[in-house]
Amino acid sequence: MAGELRLCVLGSSPLSDLENFSEQQRFQLLVNSITDYAIYMLDPTGRIATWNPGAERFKGYTADEIIGQNFSVFFTPEDRDAGLPAKALRTALAEGRFEAEGWRLRKDGSRFWVNAVLDPVYDQDGRHVGFAKITRDITAKREQETALYETEQRFRMLVQGVRDYAIYMLDTEGRVTNWNSGAEKIKGYTADQIVGEHFSRFYTDEDRARGEPQFALETALREGKYEREGWRVRKDGSLFWANVVLDPIFDESGKHVGFAKITRDATERKKAEEDLEEARTALVQSQKLQALGELTGGIAHDFNN
Repeated sequence: MAGELRLCVLGSSPLSDLENFSEQQRFQLLVNSITDYAIYMLDPTGRIATWNPGAERFKGYTADEIIGQNFSVFFTPEDRDAGLPAKALRTALAEGRFEAEGWRLRKDGSRFWVNAVLDPVYDQDGRHVGFAKITRDITAKREQETALYETEQRFRMLVQGVRDYAIYMLDTEGRVTNWNSGAEKIKGYTADQIVGEHFSRFYTDEDRARGEPQFALETALREGKYEREGWRVRKDGSLFWANVVLDPIFDESGKHVGFAKITRDATERKKAEEDLEEARTALVQSQKLQALGELTGGIAHDFNN
């Protein structure tokens, strides 16, 4: 659009050049028909020279109210104090473009979040005659992004707060991409030590030799879930009994982007079950010995008789 505007500017005086669009009626109709964007022009010092309906809708000023004023009126006091309006003009002139997002002010003083693009405009002789300004109100988009970010932060805090479960993600190849405090507690690795490493390092040599890590990924992807219990290896080489759940993750388009991994240390439960089984075995053996003793005693009694 900046290229089109360069072809439209004629004349000798910068402000009159910008106001001389009578011969460009079709272009003017196009600009005036756009209400989703504020499209207007500035002279070289930043004074507003044109104003379209989109600008009036976003910012609340009519053309009569705003033409001739400096565009810095739209910036917040903080940005004006920081010299952002002048910096925008300098950057656009030096680099051929200035683009930024930030808060802007409406006529009533309310704020809205914008994406703003500023391009320098030159006449046919290459003389700088002003700037083309395009602004879009993206407040709703920012609110959605902010809400999503806050949700993600709360979810991250939730996951990081869980210490009884190792909760982390893998990429499609099985490399660790994040790490919660529960994973560090259970497996002994900090995030810096493990992110980027393959999750197969948590398996025993026997399980790796028979391809259990790859089988887990393939099963989760094929069946939608993989769940097993087995021995896993901590950083210090010690073993713990783990309950493991692995789920595939897909993005909004349905593309497979990785796996969610949840591991619980079930060593105590495993030991309790083994102790219970040993107790049962001992009880059965004791009962057998008691029965045998009673039988032997009965036979001896009968023999004596």
